[in-house]
Amino acid sequence: MTYPEAMVVGLIQGVTELFPVSSLGHNVLLPALIGGSWAQDLSVSAPESPYLAYIVGLHVATALALILYFWRDWVRIVGGFLSSLRERRIATADQRLAWMIILATIPVGIAGLLLEHAFRVFFSKPVPTAIFLAFNGVMLLSAERLLRGRQAAAAHAPATQPLVTQLSATQPLAATGPSATGPSRPDDGRLDPPGGPQPAAGSARQAELASAVAADGRLSSMSFGKALLIGTAQIAALLPGISRDGMVTVTGMFRGLSREDAVRFSFLLSAPVILAAGVLKIPDLTGPLGNGIRGQVLAGSLLSFVGAYLSVRFLTKYFAKQRSLAPFGWYCLIAGLGGLIFYLVAR
Repeated sequence: MTYPEAMVVGLIQGVTELFPVSSLGHNVLLPALIGGSWAQDLSVSAPESPYLAYIVGLHVATALALILYFWRDWVRIVGGFLSSLRERRIATADQRLAWMIILATIPVGIAGLLLEHAFRVFFSKPVPTAIFLAFNGVMLLSAERLLRGRQAAAAHAPATQPLVTQLSATQPLAATGPSATGPSRPDDGRLDPPGGPQPAAGSARQAELASAVAADGRLSSMSFGKALLIGTAQIAALLPGISRDGMVTVTGMFRGLSREDAVRFSFLLSAPVILAAGVLKIPDLTGPLGNGIRGQVLAGSLLSFVGAYLSVRFLTKYFAKQRSLAPFGWYCLIAGLGGLIFYLVAR
């Protein structure tokens, strides 16, 4: 693996891991479309592929960028987990959200250990990857169509119907809290405010932090069964071309979450899953598979970290403005179909 290859892949990994466009899909298709030494050096499906260990090892850098950007949120959530263990109860919003993240991560962790090798060998090839990428686009566009249908229904609902439930997908995150009515409200409706006092408004960053606390309060009012179902959707991302964040977001929207809350939950679920996947591959990179590419790993990891940090910063602001998943859906659909046609014709 050359340094240019490693640096391009590192940057692509960092950027596309958090966009709902499948980082693995891009890292399979790009070398195949370029051809030559790229197709030979950067083959995920090759037995004992150092390239696979490399791109999964980059996950550590991506996860660290996520943790750094959301560090205040993770301090609050981890604090909720520890207080839950200490008090032997799950009462506050932070405590509920911490256990939801753990519960929602278990299925993809088990599936990754059991199925990752088989999925990689059989599906990490250009043709199926392009098909899955196009399907990922269809899912994103379908979720947006569903959301528009909900909004249209809400606009024609009787005036006496509580519109806060139906319009939650179009309200600013900070406008509602865990006490808001909606499909995610717990049966008793009683939750302590997450994280104590919310940051005072006054700056863009403070508003973002307050918005995150409010979003976590709404997420914590989900049932544990819904959180488990949404987390299980991550298993589909073992298929190259299917985005982990995209599947969590789409499943959350289909289960009644607003677009912004579904995206928020996908970011929170990403950090532990991505970090665990990267840590599991570190022994490969320190062993024989890493011989001759450790310098490339460091260079790629640096670019992956920077790309991931800038991506999550951009996406957080993007979705806070109620913007659509449709551009990402059209991109995946066009890129998937275009890559499929190009590969079949070129071959």
